[in-house]
Amino acid sequence: MSNISKKLLFLVSGFTLILLTGTVGYTYLEGYAPIDALYLTIITLTTVGYGDMVPIHPGGKILTVVLVLVGVSFVMYMFSKIVETMVEGGLREILGKHQMKKQLQDLSGHYIVCGHGRIGSIICETLHDNDKPFVVIESQKNEILEIQKKGYVAIEGEASHDDILIEAGIERATGLISVVSTDADNVFITLTAKGLNPDIKVLARSSGAAGSEIKLKRAGADKVISPYYIGGRRMAQFMLRPNVTDFIDLAMYTNDMSLRLEEILVTENARINGLTLLQSNLRQKYNIIVIGIKRARENMQFNPKPDIQICSGDILIVLGRNDQISTLEKEMR
Repeated sequence: MSNISKKLLFLVSGFTLILLTGTVGYTYLEGYAPIDALYLTIITLTTVGYGDMVPIHPGGKILTVVLVLVGVSFVMYMFSKIVETMVEGGLREILGKHQMKKQLQDLSGHYIVCGHGRIGSIICETLHDNDKPFVVIESQKNEILEIQKKGYVAIEGEASHDDILIEAGIERATGLISVVSTDADNVFITLTAKGLNPDIKVLARSSGAAGSEIKLKRAGADKVISPYYIGGRRMAQFMLRPNVTDFIDLAMYTNDMSLRLEEILVTENARINGLTLLQSNLRQKYNIIVIGIKRARENMQFNPKPDIQICSGDILIVLGRNDQISTLEKEMR
């Protein structure tokens, strides 16, 4: 139970106890009907004191004194806490929105994740673990609260609306991942995103229904993925090739990142730009294995030969320890 819930329970319980004490006390000490006893208790606690009902007996007068000293103080305390909570909540919301707005303005080269369901939450967790900047767009209020608890930047709204995507900084974003519940929504999001930023890379989720992948690609999605298809293939591969599957898990999904499969962009200033794979000494210097090279407008070259020349713009698919790859990435800048 949160601190606010505990405080609210204490206030409600205390106020109810005081009301019951006053009502029962006036009923037995003054002989009032329960409704009249409750009325007298309330006007005493609120210090209204209309004068139409007053305690006559000594016991009733003593009860009134106790209610005034204890009950009125508690009621004043209760109202002060309610006002304090409302003011703090309002300030917290205003400050939170201001901070989020500033974070959104500072974002560049980030990713936009549309939908924070079972798949979206895993995507966000992975991006966070890899220190990649991202913003989440979610239409459900309860999910927004969960996202903010995790410390992610979140926007409440429909990802298919222009103003929401603009607020998420789509003009400055590197990629958009659309994993909302329906294919139709993913199509609309893709169309809107490509209309606002034709160069953005869009990855869209497909339900696997017939024709859904084609429609998403027509809408402009660069890549369409069906979780059901991937899940089925992965389960089958684990049964057929368990050791291969374990190796891939170790290289891509383990939290300790002891072994890492990564892609590295070769920049113009990189030391290895213009050298052959053999001349680069990547294996000798970093103990890194180059599995493949992806060159613009060309197919992936797997297990490249030692005499292949490395050029600016190439993407190296490498396998090695996390610290070794991190060192290489720094030298590529």
